[in-house]
Amino acid sequence: MYKVLSSSDEHTIVIDGNGVHINDEHPGWDCRQISPHEYSLIADGKVYNIFIEHMDRSRKTVLLNVNGSLIESRIQEPIDQVLKNMGIDFSKSQKKDPVKAPMPGLVLKIMVAPGQVLKKGDPVLVLEAMKMENVFKSAADATVKEIHVTSGQAVEKGQVLITLE
Repeated sequence: MYKVLSSSDEHTIVIDGNGVHINDEHPGWDCRQISPHEYSLIADGKVYNIFIEHMDRSRKTVLLNVNGSLIESRIQEPIDQVLKNMGIDFSKSQKKDPVKAPMPGLVLKIMVAPGQVLKKGDPVLVLEAMKMENVFKSAADATVKEIHVTSGQAVEKGQVLITLE
């Protein structure tokens, strides 16, 4: 049993020897794969062209383009549901350590603002150290809580540059 969660709906999908059931109902629809990332779905006499724009397996999210409308959904596999029922949620345990200077340097550019929502891998700051420019990226999905430095500021090793939450 899989759960698909979008911003507006939550559906339980069961795929077994009896076919596909959505919310305990067997929908009267037909789905065909057109290409590796494109599907055609006929449901209730309507045709839906579905294209997988982006899939992030580590975050268990998928961005679908359905007839021109973008829909982002999260997928909960059976193990995710068991862990959630036990009160364990690994998605909330991602490291959100502050961004610290690994060595003395000069802040060249701050690429975020307080309150900004970040995805894992988003650039946050450029630090020049030992004549090299180093781009620091968010280690996890987070929100910028506080910026402790300004562009052009010299920083010491271990100094907190940006606090995330």
